[in-house]
Amino acid sequence: MKIGVPKEIKNNENRVGMTPAGVFELINSGHSVYIQSTAGEGSGFFDEDYQEVGAEILQSIEEVYDIADMIVKVKEPIASEYSLVKPKQIVFTYFHFASSEALTLAMLKSNAVCIAYETVEDEEGTLPLLTPMSEVAGRMAIQQGAKYLEKPIKGRGVLLGGVPGVTPGKVLILGAGVVGVQAAKMAAGLGAHVTIMDVNMKRLRYINDIMPPHVVTEYSSKFNIKKHIQTHDLIIGGVLIKGAKAPKLITREMLKLMRPGTVLVDVAVDQGGCMETTKPTTHENPTYIIDDIVHYCVANMPGAVPYTSTLALTHVTLPYILKLANMGWVKACEADESLQKGLNVVHGKVVYNEIAEAFGWESKTA
Repeated sequence: MKIGVPKEIKNNENRVGMTPAGVFELINSGHSVYIQSTAGEGSGFFDEDYQEVGAEILQSIEEVYDIADMIVKVKEPIASEYSLVKPKQIVFTYFHFASSEALTLAMLKSNAVCIAYETVEDEEGTLPLLTPMSEVAGRMAIQQGAKYLEKPIKGRGVLLGGVPGVTPGKVLILGAGVVGVQAAKMAAGLGAHVTIMDVNMKRLRYINDIMPPHVVTEYSSKFNIKKHIQTHDLIIGGVLIKGAKAPKLITREMLKLMRPGTVLVDVAVDQGGCMETTKPTTHENPTYIIDDIVHYCVANMPGAVPYTSTLALTHVTLPYILKLANMGWVKACEADESLQKGLNVVHGKVVYNEIAEAFGWESKTA
């Protein structure tokens, strides 16, 4: 199979779909790999690195899409790429379709096979291709939140860890999944007081067992959320419903209950965000302020640490890429139920229920 890796063109997205080590494995299995020139530079991988393992370097994104049977990316195609996707071409990447009707319609029109990293689901019900980026984003959420709490950038002027004689800052985390756990670890490590909320009591018991005493758990309800947002300095949105839009847990009206300079970091922004006032931002312009509340809603947070992120991503995507290349998408999805759950749009049909429901459409069978 011919595999193409285009350069990511989303704002400040420095990750790349494959490392040279991953390319080596594909070529060693008898496949051809085409890399767009400079695609890996942002992650610290250069054209010569790919050429050394047998990849062919192409100069333009158009050439990569034109030659490839399968496109391997990091982020969803943006508007300028829509027309490059070919009928029957496999596109394997993060899509987050439920948050973008325009993207969904474009991929339906392309007649391609769209397999989304974020809905590949293993037998334990976990999301193996989303997990490493959720780990990165959860940890980064605290780094960025701590920075934007500084007064010169309109935060409350709170040091999360406090100092002797001064109480530490307070962090509220909505969602006890991968993002929530990683954010709690980072915040606890800084010495902050952490409250983590979820509706899954099994997860809360797990958190309670593994975290230090200054990380407390509480059942998530509108009443409890409204209570805590009035006293916490940094609020992390880490709620995920597989393939679907995130629920709106914090409304515009609730911002008035918060203290000026409170920072909101919505990691769920790729799935529409779990706060009513969420709108996607970029690393170039990461924040905006509504009612004196600082919002950080960067849609590709791991793109800021591309070396770490690209390695972590390729470690988990490569086995699936090899399976798709070796067997073709039909046989690969028949043989691997977890990969089959990654099918979102196939030959002009939405085949993932939550995406269809997000737009009030009917889901079809692949």
